[in-house]
Amino acid sequence: MNLILIGAEYSGTTTLANKIAEWATKTLGGQHGFHDHWKIPYLGHSEFTDEEYQSIVNLTPNVKEQYQRYHMEYHLSHSFYEDTDHNMVGFCYDEAVYAPLYYGYGGEGEYAGRSWYARHMEQTIKSIAPDTVLILLKCSPDEIRKRMKKNPNKYGILKDKDVEHVLERFEEEYNLALIRQKITLDSTNTSPNKLVKEFEEQIEPFLTDVDRQRIIFRSLRSLNKQKKNS
Repeated sequence: MNLILIGAEYSGTTTLANKIAEWATKTLGGQHGFHDHWKIPYLGHSEFTDEEYQSIVNLTPNVKEQYQRYHMEYHLSHSFYEDTDHNMVGFCYDEAVYAPLYYGYGGEGEYAGRSWYARHMEQTIKSIAPDTVLILLKCSPDEIRKRMKKNPNKYGILKDKDVEHVLERFEEEYNLALIRQKITLDSTNTSPNKLVKEFEEQIEPFLTDVDRQRIIFRSLRSLNKQKKNS
C-alpha cells in the first residue's frame, strides 16, 4: 500500500497517519508508518534540539531549496519502493504550498518551482508505484484557527492570516495532481477514530491484490489462533 496524505497544518494529518498505521498493522499485518518530516524545520524522524531546529530555520532559501529537493528525490528511490508499503505525509505538496509562501523559494516560474516540481514527482510515482493513493484531509478555517490557539506547534509555520489561502492551495494541488487514485476526508467535526473508519471505507476500491491477500492471510491467521484457544 502506497499512500500520500496531505493537508494544511493543524488539519490533523499526523494524527490520521498514526491511526492509519494502527489500522494497517491490525488489518494487513506487519509494521506500518509514515514519513512525516517535510515542514521546515521538522526534517527528520527523530527530535532535534532547539539549537538544531533554529539552525535549520536560519538556513538561506537557496540552501533550504536544495536540501528539500534532494530530500524529496531520496524518498522516491527504489530502496523505499522495494518495500510493500511506502507512505508519506505532506511530501512535495507541502513544498508546493509552503515554500513560496514562507521559505523564500519555489514560486511559479522560479528555478525548481514547487508546483511544477510536484508534477515531476508524480510522474516518477506513476512509473514506479502506480497504485499510490493521494489523500486530501480537509478542515474548516475556523477549526484550524481553534486548534492553532489551543495547541500551537512550537515551530509551526501556518499564520492566521494565511489559513484560507493555504487550505485553497492544498485543494488546488490535489486537483492538479497526476495521481488518479484519490480520497478526500474532512476532520472538522470528526474524531480520529471515525475518520479512520471513513478512510477504511474509501480505500477499499484502491487496495491492490497483494493488500487483499495480506488481509485474507491476516484473517485466517487470527481465526486459527481463536480455534487453538477455544
